[in-house]
Amino acid sequence: MKLDILGCYAATPRSLTNPTSQVLTMQNQMFLIDCGEGTQVQLRKNKIKFGKIEHIFISHLHGDHFYGLIGLISTFMLLNREKELHVYGPKGIKEVILLQLKLSNAWTPYPLYFHELTSTEPEIVYENNKLSVETIPLKHRVYTNGFLFREKQGDRKLLVEEAKKYNIDVTLFKSLKKGKDVVSEEGELIKNELVTEPGDAPKSYAFCSDTVFSENIIPQLSNIDVLYHESTFLEEQLKLTEPTKHSTAKQAATIAKKANVKQLILGHYSTRYPDIELFEKEAEEVFPNVSLAEDGKSFEF
Repeated sequence: MKLDILGCYAATPRSLTNPTSQVLTMQNQMFLIDCGEGTQVQLRKNKIKFGKIEHIFISHLHGDHFYGLIGLISTFMLLNREKELHVYGPKGIKEVILLQLKLSNAWTPYPLYFHELTSTEPEIVYENNKLSVETIPLKHRVYTNGFLFREKQGDRKLLVEEAKKYNIDVTLFKSLKKGKDVVSEEGELIKNELVTEPGDAPKSYAFCSDTVFSENIIPQLSNIDVLYHESTFLEEQLKLTEPTKHSTAKQAATIAKKANVKQLILGHYSTRYPDIELFEKEAEEVFPNVSLAEDGKSFEF
């Protein structure tokens, strides 16, 4: 599992920082999460291949989280994209994108599908045989979701030497990896656990976009591997969190601690602060395993 941070600052873009956007690679699939202004330039800088993106998840319809989307959709046209593109986001995202395409008379030659979200309860919005993506309802000034990506349990690991010892035909190795018992060439039933071991533990990643502090999300985040949580303010600006519906670094760390996550990544910093190291310092007072998102930074899990 890999996370590429394209932008992780709040509000307006600056010459050295970008608004929210990131790419999660999981099970050989590439997911774009939020698409603030300048996202496609950041994709270029980070040498991420546009064509591998098939699913885009938009948390909410504030400009610093989706104003780069129409540009990216248009660039896909210029690159002669043929395969379909799926966009998941709040109700209204289809209208705003299609209006821009209509007024510019620039309809996509590739299939473009919108999956508009309205539920205030968690729901699975994408799933295949390797992973699932579900919404995390958040509390912001407009309808907002985070997204929880979970791998499914993969195949078991085959102990080849043990399989040979029991004289199991190689044509049955695939069945063993799927957890099935098999019959040896002598007709003996071989229990699966004798010749396999559990595969890698499924990984999980949660993206919690703009939100006021809310413990309602803790049960859903329980024991996940990595949590990205917005931390717009430091504690000295705590009074600003309620009217703006944002969180502090300490509040993000509190969520991480109570949900027993393995790693916390902070982001969405207000540009009022000259040193983002202060966010890490404050969060570590509550939760020890803290990392800072930075534009262009990659995480390998």
